[in-house]
Amino acid sequence: MKSALHRPVYFSVVLLFFQVFFISQAKALDPPKDVKGPQSLIQSIQFDKDIIYCSKKIPLKNLDVKARLEKEMLLALWDRPQVILWIKRSGKYFAHIEPILKKYNLPADFKYVPVVESALRPHAGSQKGAVGFWQFLRSTGRKYGLRVDSRVDERRNIFKSTDAAARYLVDLKKKLGSDFLALAGYNMGEYGLKAEMKAQGNSDFFSLYLPIETQRYIFKLICVKLILENPELYGFRFDKSDIYPVFAFDRVKLKTQFQIPILLIANAAQTTFKTIKDYNPEIRGYHLTKGNYSILIPQGRAGQFKNRFETQYADMKKKYRNRVHIVKNGESLTLIAKKYNLSLASLLKLNNFTMKKMIHPGDRLIVE
Repeated sequence: MKSALHRPVYFSVVLLFFQVFFISQAKALDPPKDVKGPQSLIQSIQFDKDIIYCSKKIPLKNLDVKARLEKEMLLALWDRPQVILWIKRSGKYFAHIEPILKKYNLPADFKYVPVVESALRPHAGSQKGAVGFWQFLRSTGRKYGLRVDSRVDERRNIFKSTDAAARYLVDLKKKLGSDFLALAGYNMGEYGLKAEMKAQGNSDFFSLYLPIETQRYIFKLICVKLILENPELYGFRFDKSDIYPVFAFDRVKLKTQFQIPILLIANAAQTTFKTIKDYNPEIRGYHLTKGNYSILIPQGRAGQFKNRFETQYADMKKKYRNRVHIVKNGESLTLIAKKYNLSLASLLKLNNFTMKKMIHPGDRLIVE
């Protein structure tokens, strides 16, 4: 414990640290005077021109609307590292998101939804259980055709999750009547939004009293659009090499008759286990189960992949019978692991199991 004598000095040092920190941050927010762009945060919220989102003019003459937009813009610009990551990641993914939105005749401005939802991160998750680029709940993801189980979670797949999100937004737009209400429904749920519209006798988003999170949601989307379409205006200057390149890959089709390790795919593609997991974030665990798969591998690696994979697959097929244990009455995971000189953790990992997994007579377990 610090003595009373030392406390004034201690708190003075802390205060000085925060003063230096906030001054440095404030300077970072303002570009040099010889650089074209806003000179202060105040100028960044002086919206001199009309703002259009989803082909609709934002009613900035409404002081409440303007204040809400100002708030979200200031908060977004304060977190400059996050904005930099938005801009860099957009180069990687927008080229894949935009054609899917166009396919369903949705506004291009909907591409900013996964920026707000997940900051364009495949493994993003929420306390409510939403996962992936578009933050699907398990139930909604499955409703729109996404596979979500212990082996595969397609909410993390940029192509399949974007297609599912587009179809969901099309349905919301049909049910709720406008792009803005579809986006609000995406955030809070269509039934809750319908109930609020009915109770308030109003269908204009900007005039509805909604949960704070949903009220902020549309304004966050607008701010992301403004910043990403005009980064230099807000003090973000990038060279072309600073932006992450468009996600490029080769796609290979696989059909497996039994569980295979992801490492086999990595070896056939002459890359690493981590690369296969990064290219296919929907794959959970260390193995693919029996079935048909479409796997992404680094661009330029597909040429010899098939031959290498089939050779390794054939070798594994010969060994398959010796690698499988058929569960008998009275057996437990612990007993089976001991029988094959495995740790329980190794047996669980081999089979993509958790400690809660129940086994039954006749189940087939990988034991090598």
